[in-house]
Amino acid sequence: MTTTPPSDLSAMVWANAVSTRPSLEAAVSDVVAQLEGRLPAAPDLGLVFISSSFTSEFARLLPLLQDLLPMAVVVGCSGGGIVGMDAQGQPQELEDTPALSLTVATLPGVSVQPFHLTVEDLPDLDSPPDAWAELVGVAPEADPQFILMADPFSSKVTDLLQGLDFAYPSGVKIGGLASVDGFNRHSGLFCDRNYYSEGVVGVALSGPVVLDTIVAQGCRPIGPVYRVEKAERNILLSLGDPDDGDAAHSPLELLQALFETLPEDERQLAQSSLFIGIAQDSFKLTLDPGDFLIRTLLGVDPKMGAIAVGDRLRLGQRVQFHLRDARTSASDLESLLQRYQRQLPVGPAPAGALMFACMGRGQGLYDQANFDSGLFAQYLPGLPLGGFFCGGEIGPVGQTTFLHGFTSVFGICRQP
Repeated sequence: MTTTPPSDLSAMVWANAVSTRPSLEAAVSDVVAQLEGRLPAAPDLGLVFISSSFTSEFARLLPLLQDLLPMAVVVGCSGGGIVGMDAQGQPQELEDTPALSLTVATLPGVSVQPFHLTVEDLPDLDSPPDAWAELVGVAPEADPQFILMADPFSSKVTDLLQGLDFAYPSGVKIGGLASVDGFNRHSGLFCDRNYYSEGVVGVALSGPVVLDTIVAQGCRPIGPVYRVEKAERNILLSLGDPDDGDAAHSPLELLQALFETLPEDERQLAQSSLFIGIAQDSFKLTLDPGDFLIRTLLGVDPKMGAIAVGDRLRLGQRVQFHLRDARTSASDLESLLQRYQRQLPVGPAPAGALMFACMGRGQGLYDQANFDSGLFAQYLPGLPLGGFFCGGEIGPVGQTTFLHGFTSVFGICRQP
């Protein structure tokens, strides 16, 4: 179907198409045909996500795509599941099936800088911002926004995020780790006409562009907020109890006391789905769910009463235990979407969006297809949405970018 393209060449326009054709040639032809006439000009950016079912044909994807639909820049990766829009404009989460999703965008006045990085390219973490700017090819004063895709084995993505946060402190960074073929552990990364199996690919967007984020970690807090009184790296040794003045207690002691106050269903849930949230804002008096970075509990030392956490801890940080299940995950995403809808400023409406979701979500979590993307569409109806299911999700909490698990990260693009 051919639609009439928008006539305002100064407006940002996004479009997405998805195909489930089992042949790569047929899938590429299908998405290109669906996108015909939906942009006012040639795309400035293409974002392509392909299921691991096509692993043996990854190297053929971009030449096929660029021959049919030339794009100034195209990047993407492989995914364990693929997100895109069907012919009726409804989002689809295509898991365990061959699928190809292509998002294209015209971005008037925006500079689009693609890049591919390897571990050997990364500067030391104590290098100046100029070293990172030279690597990416964008000056810090350009204040770029980043979309990143990385292979899960050799990318040192945490070091990359720390370096980019240091060099570009106000720039948003979103993305995910490419999913791999379970048999040969191969992931696919795509940048322009090149296919890579290692490193990081991405784009830096500079100029009149805003990238809003929703980071849904799918947890709800239980019990009070504690303060870290003693910690060594990722080992939590002592917590301040707000109900007991200045007294400090072992984390395990406080956790056991909290456990006794929970109803039976939550006790059972805590046996397998207990996490800890680390507040990222030291000064905010009232903490909301989105203010916590959710991390796993790795183990306990009954003798010391200590708890090992899946991240480093600092003295004075506020922490709170959290639970995760399907109901909580849905409620968390909905509350964040409601907050975004309330806070969206007056001005140009969002033009398009990307979704980077954990493979632990989707139908396996909700026992229902298209849940996260469908909920997103209820609050932002008609917005073109593309993305993939990741082996780890990249998104900010507070002013810092993290690699997450069990999370859905949405990046919503609009003009300022």
